[in-house]
Amino acid sequence: MANLVKTLSQSEIDQLMKKINTDTSKLGPGMIAKAKYQGVTISIYKSRKVMFQGNNADAVATALLGEAITLPAKKSISSPSMSKYNQQNCIGSDEAGSGDYFGPLTVCACYVSQAHIDILKTLGVDDSKKLNDAKIVSLAEQLVTFLPHSLLVLDNPKYNERQAMGWSQVKMKAVLHNECIKNVLKKVDNDAVDAIVIDQFAEPGVYKRYALGTIPLDERTHFETKGESKSLAIAAASIISRYAFVKHMDRLSQQMHQTILKGASSKVDLLAARLIEKHGLNQLDLITKKHFSNRNKALKLIESKHSK
Repeated sequence: MANLVKTLSQSEIDQLMKKINTDTSKLGPGMIAKAKYQGVTISIYKSRKVMFQGNNADAVATALLGEAITLPAKKSISSPSMSKYNQQNCIGSDEAGSGDYFGPLTVCACYVSQAHIDILKTLGVDDSKKLNDAKIVSLAEQLVTFLPHSLLVLDNPKYNERQAMGWSQVKMKAVLHNECIKNVLKKVDNDAVDAIVIDQFAEPGVYKRYALGTIPLDERTHFETKGESKSLAIAAASIISRYAFVKHMDRLSQQMHQTILKGASSKVDLLAARLIEKHGLNQLDLITKKHFSNRNKALKLIESKHSK
């Protein structure tokens, strides 16, 4: 299946929408409209990107957009480390929020077939650590509309409950990764999956010991450090998991009527201390990972303040 993406002006989008019978029901996040035209699926996004998917995508795009608009050339994969997984149909998985005191742990697995590679490169899919939050949101809202994926969010109360039961964060991540991968495998033809690649956070033996239940397609499962730079499937999963974390943090900021900081720095300690004084320790524990050292540091800041 051919895939291509064009960034259009608002006037070009308006003209396009007049030519096709658009549907505005059941849209994915970040979408304006979708349509089916001559066997090609057309998705129009708030970012002003328009995606054409189908065997006749090039011809339909040319007919609708006009000859003056040059269709993007396919980009070659230049990095040898990228070629191994990006020449396969892959499920990649990654997580976000594991190093952040505030907010949940989010994990995503997604399936990237060979047909998706060029379109992901055209969209600018890359390591989420290199992208700002605005770009993460824009990309994720496009990716979730066409990549088979599974996203799981372990909120703070459930995270703290598991931690109190003796679960390490590594075990939580192993369980969530494994469940996400199982969920994606229910959505795709397993025989077509060449590899499952996990952004490595533990040795393979540790992962397999901690994950609840069987490891699906164990013989095709691989672990890669800095996986986002080696597999577009991991990079896409990283973006979607980061998106979920960012959106959750935005909701926390609205709930607490102030910006909730990411990370686990000394600034986070100060913010936690202010929230304890304003809302109480119990409220803080509902939106944080209790076992992080930031909690005790915040309590010490309050103690020091009142002892003066």
